[in-house]
Amino acid sequence: MGRAFEFRKARKLKRWGNMAKTFTRIGKEVVIAVKAGGPDPAGNPRLRVLIQNAKAANMPKDNIDRAIKRAVSKDQAEYREVVYEGYGPYGIAVIVETATDNPTRTVANVRSYFNRFNGSLGTSGSVDYMFEHKCQFRVKNKTNLNLEAFELEMIDYGVQEVFAEEDNILIYAEFESFGPIQKYLEEKGFEIVSAEFERIPTDQKELSAEQEAEVEKLLARLEEDDDVTNVYHNMK
Repeated sequence: MGRAFEFRKARKLKRWGNMAKTFTRIGKEVVIAVKAGGPDPAGNPRLRVLIQNAKAANMPKDNIDRAIKRAVSKDQAEYREVVYEGYGPYGIAVIVETATDNPTRTVANVRSYFNRFNGSLGTSGSVDYMFEHKCQFRVKNKTNLNLEAFELEMIDYGVQEVFAEEDNILIYAEFESFGPIQKYLEEKGFEIVSAEFERIPTDQKELSAEQEAEVEKLLARLEEDDDVTNVYHNMK
């Protein structure tokens, strides 16, 4: 198993544990996708993937439909995806992804969390270089699929890791390869269970238990904010 998989596994339960937060995050992403590419999944690749993500997270179909309807409504606020970078206690690098209809409110809140928990909000690019931006697909395995041959073929599309997980295949690749990989998988008849982006630290920093607890307070407060969609860090 590769480093990307181990990192993903370590975060999985925590990230998907709060279903209400997950549904809110996916709902915002649906609105952004519809605003950008229209409400018809057949003509909107990003929306197709988000619908699969919603199903994988057990998000009710009615919630998905409501999010799509909200997106085409004139009353729906415009969401912007904004990324913030900073340092937590003990020099832990932190990246905060948000989807917000009010960036002024969001940056003020994010800055206050860093300040409150002995961290500091940085400028764009201050910690981004410490993370690799990846995309990850989970697809249904096919009967008699030669995984080794499949992996060799996928290398041409920027794929770096491919391995089996129960009934699924996990695929990791560079962030920029998302579109071509999605197109390939759909054309080849693979059922995409979910598709997401990750920021994987190139190096992790080990802290004592007491220090970890202090950093966790900042991370937990960031993740509680309704505008925050993902929080990444390089704490081991």
